[in-house]
Amino acid sequence: MKPSLNSVVDLELAAEMVWVPGATFMMGSNDHYPEESPVHPVTVDGFWIDETPVTNRQFLEFVNATGHVTFAERKPRAEDYPGAPPSNLRAGSLVFTPPKRPLQGTDISQWWIFTLGANWRHPLGRKSSIGAVLDHPVVHVAYSDARAYAEWVGKELPTEAEWERAARGGLDQAEFAWGDELAPGGNHMANTWQGSFPVENSMDDGFARTSPVRSYPPNGYGLYDMIGNVWEWTTDYWSVRHPEAAAKPCCIPSNPRNADADASIDPAARVKVPRRVLKGGSHLCAPDYCRRYRPAARHAQEIDTSTSHVGFRCVRRVR
Repeated sequence: MKPSLNSVVDLELAAEMVWVPGATFMMGSNDHYPEESPVHPVTVDGFWIDETPVTNRQFLEFVNATGHVTFAERKPRAEDYPGAPPSNLRAGSLVFTPPKRPLQGTDISQWWIFTLGANWRHPLGRKSSIGAVLDHPVVHVAYSDARAYAEWVGKELPTEAEWERAARGGLDQAEFAWGDELAPGGNHMANTWQGSFPVENSMDDGFARTSPVRSYPPNGYGLYDMIGNVWEWTTDYWSVRHPEAAAKPCCIPSNPRNADADASIDPAARVKVPRRVLKGGSHLCAPDYCRRYRPAARHAQEIDTSTSHVGFRCVRRVR
């Protein structure tokens, strides 16, 4: 049941957020990447969620009010990254940069470049600005930055289950947030990559990088950009797969959250940093490389990492 609105705060909330009713739904997919399986029933309570990802305009208001300095704007501390060359301990962030040379294998460092001075104010590097993209999703935000914004506005970040429930828009187990066809009738429903990734983007959808929020149709709940444009942070720590489905209806998980930080750490990483789950895919997801422009898709992201294709949105739960 949708909660009644009795205060100015509630009325302001309704103007910028969408109510997602509580329900039991089938989470995950058995048809794509192994980390999305197995499909299993999950119950979530009703909650409010931002209609769009947080934009540069909104994040600017937050920074102006609080003086918050994002992770990408701060010089890394040597004690946090033992063995790192001093030349690497400089403020910056990862920027997608299309390769200008023939690819040599699949090493992502050929198109992800750590760029000095890149941050939310300067999304492509020091000489860039957000002046012309104020209504695009904010990017180059690490997990701590997203959480700080959420706390400032009196909200929280969504769990993975809440995010997937919202993204499905009421279409339980549909391939995409709008149905089972990527581009029904030839119409692009989200900002994704068209062409051979990472060297050729035909931009059939009109955008090479991020797009203004609300550029594409909303899903069944009236939510925009749940798929494509930017990946979005959730509070769940990463797991290599979903838990098995409950054997009995009485045992279906309710409002699940993965709180196992230690298990989320990549055992092959030199520096052991917990990873959280990203959802939704981004403008860089392509049919020939990363088919993660689906509600069930998920991706691991170190909490101390920011990039030019990761943003977030917030939720507010009924207490």
